[in-house]
Amino acid sequence: MTDDKVKRRLTTVLCADVYGYSRLMEADETGTLETLRRYRTAIARLVERHDGRIVNTWGDAVIAEFASVVEAVQCAVEIQQEISQQDSDVPQANPMRFRIGINLGDVMVDGSDIYGDGVNIASRLQELAEPGGVVISSSVYDQVHNKLSVGFDCLGQRPMKNIAPLTSYRLTLGGRTAGQGSFPIEESPTPRETARAPRIGDRHEPSSWTQVVLDWLAKLPRPVAAALTVSAFLILINVFTSHKIWFHWPVAAILFGVILRTALRDRPESDRKGER
Repeated sequence: MTDDKVKRRLTTVLCADVYGYSRLMEADETGTLETLRRYRTAIARLVERHDGRIVNTWGDAVIAEFASVVEAVQCAVEIQQEISQQDSDVPQANPMRFRIGINLGDVMVDGSDIYGDGVNIASRLQELAEPGGVVISSSVYDQVHNKLSVGFDCLGQRPMKNIAPLTSYRLTLGGRTAGQGSFPIEESPTPRETARAPRIGDRHEPSSWTQVVLDWLAKLPRPVAAALTVSAFLILINVFTSHKIWFHWPVAAILFGVILRTALRDRPESDRKGER
């Protein structure tokens, strides 16, 4: 590739690699190769669906490029979902998991191949991903963080082989990382559960604390509940009508009378007969 033929372009590179491929091949060469072929077919279909193209499939890795950053990230999510779904349909003793890295960067173009730091960074990012996970560069994050319904965990600046440290992000969905198995679909409450659920700040329904107070008063003896209610009204009247505090005297008298009445009522029957 001579200098006068070097072309460059800005593109989104997706690098997918099988986690523990050597271990899987050692355990079952035939089965591993068959699974890899099946997954590559699924990946190629999803890449094409999102207007990307497969650049290379050397070894157990897959490199693809996309004109759209959003499409690349959506494709990565669907790849992990598809692989997880196929694993659940055909359970395996040693399931195959891909790690995916995505980078937006400048690449050198030679025919159908691409080279340069744009590709190398994507490759290093996939090494940071958990099995079944997706890690993106900060350049990708800047373009998609407010355009996709997925979460992002900042991994900070992680050291990468032969690459200057850069900030990376791990994709999450439903509060869980992709590496925990798959991107789960968030469960929505049923209409009945939604109707039962308290709605904080809903002014059309009694607030929860009011209901709690009413329930508490209902459990008290009637004289005690009445005294507390009257005391509360006196306090409110004092607070909203006068700067001078006067409620403590009538409230104290009311509470003292209720306490005295309750104490006399609860005395043993023998004590009350002795007083007669």
